[in-house]
Amino acid sequence: MTEEKLSGDVFYPDEETVAKARVPDWHALAAEAEQDYLGFWEREAKELHWFAPWNQVLDDTQQPFYKWFTGALTNIVYNCLDRHVATARRNKLALIWEGENGDFKSLSYFALRRDVCRFANVLRSLGLVKGDRVTIYMGRIPELPIAMLACATIGAVHSVVFGGFTVEALADRIEDSQSKVLITCDGAYQRGKIVPLKQIADEALHRAGTVESVLVVKRTGEEVNMEQGRDMWFHELMNLPIASGPCKMEIVDAEDPLFMLYTSGTTGKPKAILHTHGGYMVGTYTTMKYVFDIREEDRYWCAADPGWITGHSYIVYGPLLNGTTSFLYEGAPTYPYPNRWWQMIEKYGINIFYTAPTAIRGLMRFGDAWPNRHDLSSLRLLGSVGEPINPEAWKWYHRVIGKDHCPIMDTWWQTETGMFMITPVPSLPLKPGSGTRPFPGLQMDILNEEGQPVGTNEEGYLVIKNPWPAMMRTLYKDPEKYLELYWSKYPGIYLTGDSARRDEDGYYWIIGRVDDVIKVSGYRLGTAEIESALVSHHAVAEAAAIGLPHELQGNAIHAYVILKVGEKVHDGLVEELRKHVAHEIGPIARPEKIEIVDSLPKTRSGKIMRRVLKARALGQDPGNLATLEE
Repeated sequence: MTEEKLSGDVFYPDEETVAKARVPDWHALAAEAEQDYLGFWEREAKELHWFAPWNQVLDDTQQPFYKWFTGALTNIVYNCLDRHVATARRNKLALIWEGENGDFKSLSYFALRRDVCRFANVLRSLGLVKGDRVTIYMGRIPELPIAMLACATIGAVHSVVFGGFTVEALADRIEDSQSKVLITCDGAYQRGKIVPLKQIADEALHRAGTVESVLVVKRTGEEVNMEQGRDMWFHELMNLPIASGPCKMEIVDAEDPLFMLYTSGTTGKPKAILHTHGGYMVGTYTTMKYVFDIREEDRYWCAADPGWITGHSYIVYGPLLNGTTSFLYEGAPTYPYPNRWWQMIEKYGINIFYTAPTAIRGLMRFGDAWPNRHDLSSLRLLGSVGEPINPEAWKWYHRVIGKDHCPIMDTWWQTETGMFMITPVPSLPLKPGSGTRPFPGLQMDILNEEGQPVGTNEEGYLVIKNPWPAMMRTLYKDPEKYLELYWSKYPGIYLTGDSARRDEDGYYWIIGRVDDVIKVSGYRLGTAEIESALVSHHAVAEAAAIGLPHELQGNAIHAYVILKVGEKVHDGLVEELRKHVAHEIGPIARPEKIEIVDSLPKTRSGKIMRRVLKARALGQDPGNLATLEE
């Protein structure tokens, strides 16, 4: 491969990285995928097990409701577990786990499959059948992936709710999904404290009435309320005779739903993204394999939470599909000291480390001494996910953690895409802050308002022009919304909702959201979701939330509230409102600042003009105010 000369600040891979890479020549793979796009994905799919073959790789007759590998029969869990247990990987470690309090557990592929089968039998005994929904609300413990895989084994659809969300967020998601079963734990360790998950779940269940059974993992040993006839202990069920019988795997159609995952939208009501067994499996398997250059001896750590799409695709499914050993850590990166992560990389010999720019910026604050006291030489690849990484954080990550020799896989993708979309591979030259190029075969572009491609280094709407296997199939129970949100601006073209630019070398630079979604520490929060939480406080009549740039979190939430007539401002009110939002949604949604105002800028139709609030807060020109109400 001839080394291409690129403009700007460029980090070229060393010869050894290129020589050993699964993709030594990105351009050759991209050309092959472009020339025969469906053939490329079919070749990847053939590396996995199918109970019956497909009659068509892609069915595009009902665009944009695309179907992949139509007619094929499969189950993603067979490819994650059974396929490996039948080989020498049987006794290879699938999962290594460390609790924040120092607890430890490891599971081989054989042991993980055994536990998944036992729990699948438990779920079946509760009357769950294919297509039923199950909500999972837990901390980062091994039982979380076990629960996800057990649901998929019997064809049930899992809906994982991030353990940092609280009452309202959990209740809304249970109600919308009409879940029959909730799987939770007594609590989780976070920053030396116990998050009372079971208590939060009980409160949520008062608001959402569809759940018949609650299964509780004993993690902390704290005393919790157990409602007779509804609540059951996970460990007791796993020891019952019903758990130990043969485990019948549900053979599913490639297009059968695997999971739904809620993502915040501009309307405030979270929307459920629906992913399927077949295409999602092929997409996550392939992207994980190439981007993280997976090798048999790897120990891989994605420091995200399984409650987000990153955790679904690249903690649970992607690594297991590739037969990789994954590491999972329960708690905070700085507990009890800012070297916790570096200590665990050294202790477990982690080779690949994948985290968010927020975490990197947060750890940068503590200086180089904390990582430098540990041997990080096992690392060969680093990754970044969740938001654009600023060049300074990229360089610190590369220099201090990667010791100037670990390429950084800066990945752009979404809950909706299911898999990496813009990403390097280790053999590609890297530019700090850029996700490099679209994954081989993907046709992506940046368009202006009229749908025309923008010029070099001009900002526009990031779009995807061809379908891909791991794409969402629809919004659960709302196909019209799916069409409206993603396919209506440019017919036949998928709108990502992000703005971006492309430089003279064809490298993509993501700028940020173009809608009213605030990304805090890599987590997407809808402005209307935050505003709803504020308005649910007895003193608040109206509210508006915006995201303002924040050095550590990427964005911080600033809110404006109008009090109800007769309500008086008192000293503790602002803090009371901040705590109220944290209680209703989760600590991640706690506004950094709340301002009490007399009025809000609105259009004549009553829509709050958040861009005006943002411009004023940043001291910028608010632009055209023609639609502003007097």
